[in-house]
Amino acid sequence: MPVMQQSIECSGCDMVTVAVRRVQTVAAGHAGLMEAIDWQRIWMLPNTAGCTNAEEAVRVARLGRELAKLAGQEENTFVKLEVIPDSRHLLPDPIGTLEAAEQLVKEGFIVLPYINADPLLAKHLEDVGCATVMPLGSPIGSGQGLNNAANIALIIENAGVPVVVDAGIGVPSEAAQAMEMGADAVLVNSAIALAGEPAAMAQAMGQAVTAGRTAYRSGRLPKRGEASASSPTQGVVK
Repeated sequence: MPVMQQSIECSGCDMVTVAVRRVQTVAAGHAGLMEAIDWQRIWMLPNTAGCTNAEEAVRVARLGRELAKLAGQEENTFVKLEVIPDSRHLLPDPIGTLEAAEQLVKEGFIVLPYINADPLLAKHLEDVGCATVMPLGSPIGSGQGLNNAANIALIIENAGVPVVVDAGIGVPSEAAQAMEMGADAVLVNSAIALAGEPAAMAQAMGQAVTAGRTAYRSGRLPKRGEASASSPTQGVVK
């Protein structure tokens, strides 16, 4: 618990996601979890991890809304939507995700769907009313980085909602890369939780996100096919 608290503080994050289906207050390591986080400062993002179909995800999302209320966030209707039937690669089901998203939007949820980096699916989810799209950089917990960078770039280019890169980020440079591409946020867990010094890695991730977003806003140097002198070529000393 102290390591988690330190990591949250050092990261500078504003939101923490909670796996509703996997939180057990009587299980070893879980006791005191809800009390360990300052929910007056941190916004809870309940997620539907462990759900394999749309029906399960909708039910767990409703439970997540109640969990947020228990934390004192009466108006919190956020849900990170995960529908993952594939237990080996943990890849999300696009059809189940879209079905669940449509239902949850109708029920007034603010839906943040976790998806493969599929630009067409991202637009469909935006069209049904999702508040964001959350494409994976690479499989959950793999630390492979942004293997889907080209597709993520297409999603960012065409999205009318914020884009959050979720899953696969292993080091701060990859978080910065996502932000430099124009992503609005990143969701990072494994890279921090499994680091040798989680709090230090959390701080580095926070710094990388700030640097990447600032770089994106600044506008990068255009790429050229040949060299270009960085100092004036007129009036040189002979």
